[in-house]
Amino acid sequence: MADRAVFHFLTDPKDRAAYVRQVTHAVRPGGHVIVATFGPEGPRKCSGLEVVRYDPDALHGQFGSNFRLLRHLTEIHQTPTGAAQQFTYCYCKTSEAAETPGTLDRKV
Repeated sequence: MADRAVFHFLTDPKDRAAYVRQVTHAVRPGGHVIVATFGPEGPRKCSGLEVVRYDPDALHGQFGSNFRLLRHLTEIHQTPTGAAQQFTYCYCKTSEAAETPGTLDRKV
């Protein structure tokens, strides 16, 4: 699963928790997740909307112990208008065993 355009727009902690729950259910145990958000020096708004900016530890912390951080990087992205925007990327692997209570085993 990859996301480069959603998570930083989730400014309400309840929305971020719901997003993480959905990722936990959508990605099979042992699966991989890449999430990119605006970095600490990135814009405070995008398309007129407030955003949340993250360093790698803060972004990984949103996902919790069911996601093992394998790699992270910071990128300066040049927009078509020439503006520089800092992004943080986290590449994680989900736990091999589902640790969320009440989930059913999935056969693929």
